[in-house]
Amino acid sequence: MDKTQPHPLFKLATELGPLIVFFVANAKFNLFVATGAFMVAIIVAMIASYVVVRHIPIMAIVTGVIVIVFGTLTLVLHDETFIKMKPTIIYGLFAAILGGGLLFGRSFIAIMFDQMFNLTPQGWRILTLRWALFFCAMAILNEAIWRTQSTDFWVNFKVFGVTPLTMIFAIAQMPLTKRYHLEPATLETSEADAGNVTKG
Repeated sequence: MDKTQPHPLFKLATELGPLIVFFVANAKFNLFVATGAFMVAIIVAMIASYVVVRHIPIMAIVTGVIVIVFGTLTLVLHDETFIKMKPTIIYGLFAAILGGGLLFGRSFIAIMFDQMFNLTPQGWRILTLRWALFFCAMAILNEAIWRTQSTDFWVNFKVFGVTPLTMIFAIAQMPLTKRYHLEPATLETSEADAGNVTKG
């Protein structure tokens, strides 16, 4: 099924909307109410994405499943630890997927980010390694913050720290993608070789 490209503002709303709901609910009530609201907002965002563009990004699906699982554990057991560990699990999983892919000569960046890149094999290797290391660093940072800081501080970091850090890191990779950009001979060639780090 062909997917249409979502409007940038719609994409931003589905990504940031649940985080804003999480922040507001925590500020007005508590982390448990915020967790429940966050779970509902994540589900609504995925449904909206499918209704509008007939497609849900892989990262959104993985994140949504983990949010629901750890959110449910948080509410059922009434333990904040699970929702606070959730980002660590997600970042660790993404790092493992990217790192594991490299071991088998593949890059899963294009699949994870729902985008098509046309890079040389060396470009794929470098970009994948950088993102794997970034996710590792974010997992460690999340662990350090939730274990040493207050719940409100952690929520603020999750909402107002993670997104800017990720955007800055992504923008910092633009020179790399331009340097190793490769014009495919055909669209079929591009799709067949996307993420291949063994050729060349």
